[in-house]
Amino acid sequence: LPQDPMDFEWSYWIEWGRERILWLLAGHLLVSQVSRLWLEKYKPWCLMVYGMAACWLLLGIKGLAVILLHAAISFAVAQFQLSLLTWLCSLILLSTLRIPAVEEAKRQWYDTENEYYLLLFTVSVRCLFCTSFSLEYCWHGPRQKSSHSFLWMLAYVFYYPMFHNGPLMNFDEFSKQMSRQETFSLKTNLSILIVGMIRIFFWWCLAELMIHLMYIHALYGSAPPLQAASYWALGGLALAQVLFFYVKYLVLYGVPALILRLDGLKPPALPCCVSLVHSFTKMWRS
Repeated sequence: LPQDPMDFEWSYWIEWGRERILWLLAGHLLVSQVSRLWLEKYKPWCLMVYGMAACWLLLGIKGLAVILLHAAISFAVAQFQLSLLTWLCSLILLSTLRIPAVEEAKRQWYDTENEYYLLLFTVSVRCLFCTSFSLEYCWHGPRQKSSHSFLWMLAYVFYYPMFHNGPLMNFDEFSKQMSRQETFSLKTNLSILIVGMIRIFFWWCLAELMIHLMYIHALYGSAPPLQAASYWALGGLALAQVLFFYVKYLVLYGVPALILRLDGLKPPALPCCVSLVHSFTKMWRS
């Protein structure tokens, strides 16, 4: 059956995943496992260099320069140790993405609109990571600031599994877990990889079935079927919409969460099932 193309986010990330991102994640996994085996002490810096190289490959040298500039500005503002100033800096950096002249200049860097959108999404998510680092720099005392160097900020910002679309892990958790040295077990990692891939494949198949059979998003884009539907049918459509949203993020966050586990990190919890919550507040928080 034909696919419902109206969910832009799903179509966009699946297309990028098939073309490049999954291959780059596989490269990250290889670098990570090799560094855990032989260069455990230098693992954060190996992964930082790989993340920068992947960014350069996908977004070009100008895209890499934009993210480096945002990180440098955030780090410089964090030196004042004022949370309010950090928030203002983050909001100003985000607002530059909506300046028409800047938008037009960035569009000219790329051949397609999809490449420009990738830069836009990546810079937006990187802004969250810069904000996390800067706020924790403001809150910590002089003793803890030794681990809050610009090099550690770059290792955090350019950590590739969470680079384009999240999920978000705050800097303290990232730095503590990345610094922790653990014994490497190929057998354990292999079992985590196999079980994780089976689960993600199941979620992906479920999402593809929903998008090929239910046409939820196409129905929302057309007024006559909605006007003709009963209240029960509208309620069912609303439930189907949020259930697809939930399954979609099980895939989009499940892939980086699996790689985080293979890197020896504890990933943020995956979204909770929307059928089990009574308030949308909890859904957005998770």
